[in-house]
Amino acid sequence: MDLTGKTVLITGASRGIGAAAARAFAEAGANVAISARTEAALSDLAGEIGPAALAVPCDVSRYWEVETAVQATRDTFGALDVLVNNAGVIEPIAHLAVSDPEAWAHGVDINLKGVYHGMRAALPVMLAAGGGTILTVSSGAAHNPVEAWSQYCASKAGAAMLTACADAENREAGIRALGLSPGTVATQMQREIKASGVNPVSRLDWSDHIPPEWPAKALLWMATADADDFLGQEISLRDPAIRGRLGLSA
Repeated sequence: MDLTGKTVLITGASRGIGAAAARAFAEAGANVAISARTEAALSDLAGEIGPAALAVPCDVSRYWEVETAVQATRDTFGALDVLVNNAGVIEPIAHLAVSDPEAWAHGVDINLKGVYHGMRAALPVMLAAGGGTILTVSSGAAHNPVEAWSQYCASKAGAAMLTACADAENREAGIRALGLSPGTVATQMQREIKASGVNPVSRLDWSDHIPPEWPAKALLWMATADADDFLGQEISLRDPAIRGRLGLSA
């Protein structure tokens, strides 16, 4: 999977899946713009990757910050070929009847509006260039209710529909839009889930979670024409056929 000369912008790239994806795309030869709210962690990762990396502090809940990140990517590398909408939060973990309305709304601002902001900022650039790829990290929670995860389930469901809309509106113009449902991944989010103890997911053993390098490899593959059979769809990393195609162990 050679992406030499391509440029990717990854949101939520300071840790977990986003950081692993940044390393994977850089190893494949791509220029990598990494964004997140945690500026120090971004700087450390950019320093690790080297000259092919650009750190852009960004809160995806604010459109102008996302638009600025896209412009900085173009100004530095001359193009934007791939957007990875990865930024997301699980909080608030709470039953609907006692959930905090402001925290719930802020979660939607990141998980759903943040994905919209990424698409809205990137699409004009990609359309003007004749094409591009938009990858959105989704979740099985987009399709199945989970106790105390109403914000996460609802916002991820909305993000999955945004991916389908982006495909329906722009495929003929050269835009490749796909989603990835990675399953449970050994990241800080899973530590927050485990600490809640509120549903079966929180009681999974740490060894049940896959490493973040697996979804990173999947995202890298999804950025290539080999994944064109799945345009507009959501790919599940729980699918044994997908894991086999990517050479990942069960």
